[in-house]
Amino acid sequence: MVKARRSNDWGFPRWRGYGSSREATTVRLCDRHGCEEPGNCPAPKSPNSPDRWYFCQRHAAEYNQKWDYFEGLSKEEAAERAANEERDNAGYAEASHYGWAGSGDGSRTADEMRALELLELEADADFDAVKRAWRAKAKEVHPDVKPGDADAAQQFQAFQVAYEVLRQAEERREWKG
Repeated sequence: MVKARRSNDWGFPRWRGYGSSREATTVRLCDRHGCEEPGNCPAPKSPNSPDRWYFCQRHAAEYNQKWDYFEGLSKEEAAERAANEERDNAGYAEASHYGWAGSGDGSRTADEMRALELLELEADADFDAVKRAWRAKAKEVHPDVKPGDADAAQQFQAFQVAYEVLRQAEERREWKG
């Protein structure tokens, strides 16, 4: 008598990883004769045809190597088509400010950007510029310079926090790099 083997997921199938099922998956091979790579790059068999070849990446690049979008058009027609396409696609570039990213190149967090704004620096300022700006701002509102001024003390603390945020970010970048 063969004893049934119990699975290791204790009856919770969601604990299994994705793709851990035992069924065989079908993989479409490249349509190029003799190629055994997966064919996951569709290419049209002829212009305006719904039929597709399915090539591997290497053979798809070879298939599309000499493809010319403006083939058969005069220079004027090609320029007109390019201008029309650029005009039609310009909306995507104009709407890029609605994207997820904030200002800068994406290498700074929102807290860092607020700290730079408080120190009146650009998003791409290096740490030496941060240090200079912090020292200049801190000297203006330091409690020793303006004793008893509550607003100056609050500004000084804000500059201190901004500098600390940027210093820690710089240390993290140095540690990673």
